[in-house]
Amino acid sequence: MERTETRKGLTNAYIRQKRKMSFRKVNIVILVLAVALFLLILHRNFLGLSSLLRNEISDSGIVRLQPIDFVPNAPRHVENGKQEEIPVVIAASEDRLGGAIAAMNSIQHNTRSSVIFYIVTLNDTVDHLRSWLNSGSLKNIRYKIINFDTKLLEGKVKNPDQGESVKPLTFARFYLPILVPSAKKVIYMDDDVIVQGDIFALYNTPLKPGHAAAFSEDCDSTSSKVVIRGAGNQYTYIGYLDYKKERIRKLSMKASTCSFNPGVFVANLTEWKRQNITNQLEKWMKLNVEEGLYSRTLAGCITTPPLLIVFYQQHSTIDPMWNVRHLGSSAGKRYSPQFVKAAKLLHWNGHFKPWGRTASYSDVWEKWYIPDPTGKFSLIRRHMELSNTK
Repeated sequence: MERTETRKGLTNAYIRQKRKMSFRKVNIVILVLAVALFLLILHRNFLGLSSLLRNEISDSGIVRLQPIDFVPNAPRHVENGKQEEIPVVIAASEDRLGGAIAAMNSIQHNTRSSVIFYIVTLNDTVDHLRSWLNSGSLKNIRYKIINFDTKLLEGKVKNPDQGESVKPLTFARFYLPILVPSAKKVIYMDDDVIVQGDIFALYNTPLKPGHAAAFSEDCDSTSSKVVIRGAGNQYTYIGYLDYKKERIRKLSMKASTCSFNPGVFVANLTEWKRQNITNQLEKWMKLNVEEGLYSRTLAGCITTPPLLIVFYQQHSTIDPMWNVRHLGSSAGKRYSPQFVKAAKLLHWNGHFKPWGRTASYSDVWEKWYIPDPTGKFSLIRRHMELSNTK
């Protein structure tokens, strides 16, 4: 009898032990599932945050420049056995959109490197731009369209509606680290250019240690002492800054210092960020609003003076043939056909644009122009020629 009771007791203890072990296994399984679920949710939230950060690029807490279109799958070319992605920033305003299209087309067709265009524009131009880029040979272009928030310029520009030189998109070049946050190096260029050389060579322009950008000097042999309408010989600092102002004099910058052209330049964004170049440029924009520091005879783009101040004796130079300019300073031809053909980059800075009524070397520019499929943008001179033949 006692043996039977003992056996029953052992059996019951064994059963209880088995039950405890089963409960323990169930609890472990539940815990593992809970941890897995938590990690899955955490992973999805992290991906969502990463996506948000990618789509709303910020600098110093300001979220204003948003990529709104991206085409990443176009064929990539190989340079010297390896892929080299070259970021090119270009502003594209509605009234000059044909210029940006021609510039990008010329770059794309004259390089074997992989180029990605960061096209800065305003919301009302996006649909027009996208339809143009989706037509013909432009389909192979890799690009990202970025909306420029004009609120960035509040308090930094006197009158945003005063003339072409103060239109918002001209200031896109000041915000390169925000426009291309992942790049270490970038090329900026205006929309009134045609590239005839391989952009890879310009991208490889050597920058000296501590220099955040390389520009073309206005005193180089191909562009010095060009008469600019309304400003005389504007190729030194005194043509851009008012040396009667005490704040300018205190900078101890020689008035005879050769200026440089900001329409085409190569930027080291690592150095740009380290020196807070964007903040420095904004500082001088604000001071000009308050004190009027720019020259009264200023005929060029008003983005030039703050760049001249910030980069005074602190910039490298690009090959002069990579910014052969002033093609738009007059309707006449100031270069020989041989020189124009040899130029790596042609720049129609000035009043006479190649899509306008009268322009020099317009046939060179039209080689790369692709007609607007929507018909909104048309060459003014072509329109006039057709009208005259009727």
